[in-house]
Amino acid sequence: MAKNYYEITLALAGICQAAHLTHQLAHQGQCQPEAFTTSLRSLLDLSPTSVLAVYGNQEANLRLGLETLVAVLNSATRQGVGAELTRYTLSLMVLERKLNANKTALNTLAQRISQLDRQLAHYELESDTITSAMAGIYVDVISPLGPRIQVTGSPAVLQNTQVQSRVRATLLAGIRSAVLWQQVGGGRLQLMLSRKQLLREANNLLSRLPPAY
Repeated sequence: MAKNYYEITLALAGICQAAHLTHQLAHQGQCQPEAFTTSLRSLLDLSPTSVLAVYGNQEANLRLGLETLVAVLNSATRQGVGAELTRYTLSLMVLERKLNANKTALNTLAQRISQLDRQLAHYELESDTITSAMAGIYVDVISPLGPRIQVTGSPAVLQNTQVQSRVRATLLAGIRSAVLWQQVGGGRLQLMLSRKQLLREANNLLSRLPPAY
């Protein structure tokens, strides 16, 4: 069956968006708010009607992820920001495979995410309470699967417990996109063998987005 590169590219952009948000948080202690909200919200719909529905039914919600995907696919450098974003992206893919092979962890993950609804009735999605809860899920369910993702950035920033929670919540969102990516036919080999196709699809998506202000 032919691959749906539109859906594959959207999910891949979701992984890359989480990678870039992790980078921003680790270095600056803050990140692009709209992209952060999109990534956190992607965790909540476990039975979406479409890939785009996971990201709020708006391609523009993945602008940061699509730009990051293009940069990662074009990057030949093994140092600097490009290398860091590539490392986070690939690390999320590796962890997703570990998760997929562990049915107990998968069940626990779904159960813990569904429990967020109770807290969301009282707290905003981006609140410290919710991001801490998401971080707790990451620490309890994802981290033990190993290997752990080494987040690099400003030591002063990374000592902040709120930033730590936001980073882990963002990485959890990256895992969710990696699960989705596999479900729609994504795979590590595509990054090497279908690079041109993925680049073309990502650039097509970016070209039809409204200008960012």
